[in-house]
Amino acid sequence: MAIRLMVSDVDGTLVDGDKKLTEGTIAAVKRLRDAGVAFTVISARPMSGIKPLLEPLQLDEDVGAFNGGVIFRRDGTIVSRHTIDEQVARGVIEMAAGEEVDTWVFADDQWFATDGDGPHTKSERVSSNQEPAIRTDFDDLLGHADKITFVSDDADRLHALYERAHEKYGEQATIAQSQTYYLDVTALAANKGDGVAALARSNGVELAKTAVIGDQHNDLPMLTRAGLSIAMGNAPDDVKSQASKVTRSNDEDGVAHAIDTIILSSTENAK
Repeated sequence: MAIRLMVSDVDGTLVDGDKKLTEGTIAAVKRLRDAGVAFTVISARPMSGIKPLLEPLQLDEDVGAFNGGVIFRRDGTIVSRHTIDEQVARGVIEMAAGEEVDTWVFADDQWFATDGDGPHTKSERVSSNQEPAIRTDFDDLLGHADKITFVSDDADRLHALYERAHEKYGEQATIAQSQTYYLDVTALAANKGDGVAALARSNGVELAKTAVIGDQHNDLPMLTRAGLSIAMGNAPDDVKSQASKVTRSNDEDGVAHAIDTIILSSTENAK
């Protein structure tokens, strides 16, 4: 079956290790469009972190931020928004209290953080395309937060926090690790499975004719729902095992390689 839409994760997938779009990827997306296949992205990033990608990619399709919690358009129009249930937001903040983790809260199109010099704050400045507002009290934000992220380089500690949070709130929110050092909490509907379904609908394309590509565990909900799933070469083995195809790493233009050798090839064969 010919693919009519490709949906890509951003960090670890569409951009390289320096979080930059390469010329090779930009050119491949143009080849994809010229072949009649639509292209868009879905990411754990906020809107502010996705917007700089839209112009170089000429992205006019609806786009997913916060793992699909916010669907928006290139002109900034918000199509849909799902925020974290307030009880869950307060619960996970309380659960993390006393843990040696940094806390980030995204709300009101802003990034709020407990530490402006944490080990991953510099990277997030690039991903979010904004500076954090430093504070330790998030009380006024928890009734309308788009995403809460706990940050730690202690992988075991963070995974233990994930297990506790998922056990208590896993049926009320989407709780996933977008990296080994990030634990993200978003609304229940803010997951890449529901997000890619919404993006397919907005483009008038069946999920069966939609291809997705990603590299982390928070990509699994879309990798298991789309008609064609592609894992990056830099993805963990358990993510690769859930995909129907594997491409090169993000530092080897893996998205461009997938477009040329998997998507366009399957589209041409289906004609």
